[in-house]
Amino acid sequence: MSKPPKERRTPPTTAATADLRAGLTPAQLATLKTMEQFQWQLRFVRRPMFQAPVPVLFDRSGERYVVLREDGSIDQNPTLRLRG
Repeated sequence: MSKPPKERRTPPTTAATADLRAGLTPAQLATLKTMEQFQWQLRFVRRPMFQAPVPVLFDRSGERYVVLREDGSIDQNPTLRLRG
């Protein structure tokens, strides 16, 4: 299996990071703060219509990702499909 191409998007600015956090539950924010201490990064939040936001975090290598559930728990095996 070939390695995915290098990420071309620029890292989010402070304002963009604040926008990503908007709408997250207090439990999600608490888990996010803990995950950031282990160098996980909130890359994007899917906002499906009429559903709760789906925050997606990546590890420092950018190869592994997890989803934060509404209750602040971590879904390590999400069914989320990402574009390559």
